[in-house]
Amino acid sequence: MSIPLLQYSLSTHNHRVDSFEALTGEESPRLYTTENLVSTTEVDEIIWAAYRQIFSEHQILSMNRQTFLESQLRFNQITIKDFVKGIVMSSQFRYLNYDVNNNYRFVEICIQRILGRDVYNEREKLAFSIIIASKGLEEFVNILLNSDEYVENFGEDTVPYQRRRIIFQRNKGEVPFNLKTPRIDYTFLSKQFMPTLSWSGPVRRFRPQEQKPKAGDPALFLGMLDDIFIA
Repeated sequence: MSIPLLQYSLSTHNHRVDSFEALTGEESPRLYTTENLVSTTEVDEIIWAAYRQIFSEHQILSMNRQTFLESQLRFNQITIKDFVKGIVMSSQFRYLNYDVNNNYRFVEICIQRILGRDVYNEREKLAFSIIIASKGLEEFVNILLNSDEYVENFGEDTVPYQRRRIIFQRNKGEVPFNLKTPRIDYTFLSKQFMPTLSWSGPVRRFRPQEQKPKAGDPALFLGMLDDIFIA
């Protein structure tokens, strides 16, 4: 018996903020689309825009390029939608985003980058996490790409873009989705293959013996605190 998917409200904490589509002038987003292309330069810009949106700016590396998909796109063998799916299903994207996160964080990343908005609420995360757990990663990606929301906003020929204006982070103000860091859930730091050091003794601040602290040096005060806590 399959687990029924949760229902969730289609609203966020900033749902009253105008989306980019409602804006004009410089704040209006630039659309990258394969409709009415006139030069190969535009194709290059579209490919770059797709990488920037899906991989995010801090993940754009030459090793993450999908040259075969790029070639297919240049010769009109696939659509932008197919190109986006190919990037998301690539081993590089999986390694950088899926393997180092739990399903909840991965759902958040994909909705932000594929649908161009933040998750509505925790129940939406949970609902899509159930899909990943029960039907797999590709089915989850297909659901996003074939959703009415994606089709109505991007269709087959437009690169996804940030439709909602901001994510608000304390002490940081308005932050675009593709600049939101870190990408890794803190509970998954152990998957970064970094050595883990364990020390059960007291925390001491070491200084080279030849460098003795002088009067007024904060090290004298910190050393006194260490002695107090150790005692």
